[in-house]
Amino acid sequence: MTNVPSFIPASLATKAKPAAWWGLAAAATALPQLAMAQDAPTYNNGDIAWMLVSTAFVLLMSIPGLALFYGGMARAKNMLSTMMQIFTIFCVIAVLWVVYGYSMAFSNGSAFFGGLSKTLLNGVIYDANGFFVPTATFSKGVVIPEMLFAFFQLTFAAITVGLIAGGYAERMKFSAVLIFSVLWFTFSYIPMAHMVWWWPGPDAYTSPDVVAELNATAGYLWQLGALDFAGGTVVHINAGVAGLIAAIFVGKRTGYGKVAMPPHSLTMTMLGASLLWFGWFGFNAGSNLEANGYAVLAFGNTLFATAVAAVTWLAAEWIMKGRPSLLGVLSGAVAGLVAITPACGFVGIQGALVIGIAASVICFFAVAYIKNMLGYDDALDAFGIHAVGGIVGAILTGVFVNPALGGAGYVIDGWVGPTFGYDSAQIMIQVKTVLIAVVWSAVVSTVILAALKYTIGLRVSQEDESTGLDLAEHGETAYHM
Repeated sequence: MTNVPSFIPASLATKAKPAAWWGLAAAATALPQLAMAQDAPTYNNGDIAWMLVSTAFVLLMSIPGLALFYGGMARAKNMLSTMMQIFTIFCVIAVLWVVYGYSMAFSNGSAFFGGLSKTLLNGVIYDANGFFVPTATFSKGVVIPEMLFAFFQLTFAAITVGLIAGGYAERMKFSAVLIFSVLWFTFSYIPMAHMVWWWPGPDAYTSPDVVAELNATAGYLWQLGALDFAGGTVVHINAGVAGLIAAIFVGKRTGYGKVAMPPHSLTMTMLGASLLWFGWFGFNAGSNLEANGYAVLAFGNTLFATAVAAVTWLAAEWIMKGRPSLLGVLSGAVAGLVAITPACGFVGIQGALVIGIAASVICFFAVAYIKNMLGYDDALDAFGIHAVGGIVGAILTGVFVNPALGGAGYVIDGWVGPTFGYDSAQIMIQVKTVLIAVVWSAVVSTVILAALKYTIGLRVSQEDESTGLDLAEHGETAYHM
């Protein structure tokens, strides 16, 4: 691998982080010593170009990717409303991210929330000398404009909240959707992003004497030693669990389990899934923040694990149900994308192979059998794909980061070398991280949904549900006959 950091601080878990991990986590802060310099910071134009493209790729994942993917799986009378939810959620969260979200996620504060010093991107765009403010990547002395990082992370926040719509699709009031989205973003997404990805950045570690003090200012799960390259916990487990809680609170769609509710347009779903896969390269490889070997590793793992998972789901469905389906192979591909997300910069190709197979098989059974057995109506499988796939990927990251299995390993000597090692204790750290993410999202979602249920109400009337949310909620239809 290329461009290995010259220094990796020891975590509070008594061991150092894998070198690849800094590709995402190091983006936390602007470097004070650079911001105060009289000379303009030196940027690598290739890194900036890659991050601009990656940001646009992640936008493509939401609109139109996720909107088409979810919209095609909904019934025709709810196609427009589903797309309306995704588009509007993206715009609302984008505004809130600039106003206060970025500051609360990526600035100093407590182990769970940042502060408000960067409200409206204050101090993020220009420094006192009129130069663009730099922020760290994972390599010491290598920076990108902090404004670029802030907008890259904006797209992550927006798509995460949109993913939850798969759980409550086709029956939740649009007003309740918006209020829930705002509150959940504030109290679940922001703290999870801060806990996992916030740390002082590599250039702040100037000597071994400051390591413990600086580590203590990082997010709680970073201090624990959590590995999440591009959002397995922050994005997928977080959103997937919220989708399940929302599905339970809103209740089943009228006729669920008694009448067929097939996707109205698998053509749209196919197009949406393809755009998701395309955009996911920005999501995963872009999370490295530099156009180097680690970005290539994340890119390759994202391509390979997704194909493996798609083929695995196809085979499982063929064996268990007698014939393969397009919806099945698309679901397998998305399950693979989800599962490789936390692992993409840590594991080698053999790790991507196992993660793709495992996630596809487990998500297949979660969607095809466990959902029916437990009786919840996760309409578009937000929980069955995103939460379950994210859990599989997050835990297996702790297994396949092992250099003996092709992973990046841990930097155990950041001052000289660095030299790499591995500790199987990382598996339990990943398990703890998963449990914290599940509980955090579940509690926040439950409180918000309960409050909404007993105030403005969550669900449209039975008459409106029968008519379809397109006409009932928006006075429009996706299709004119």
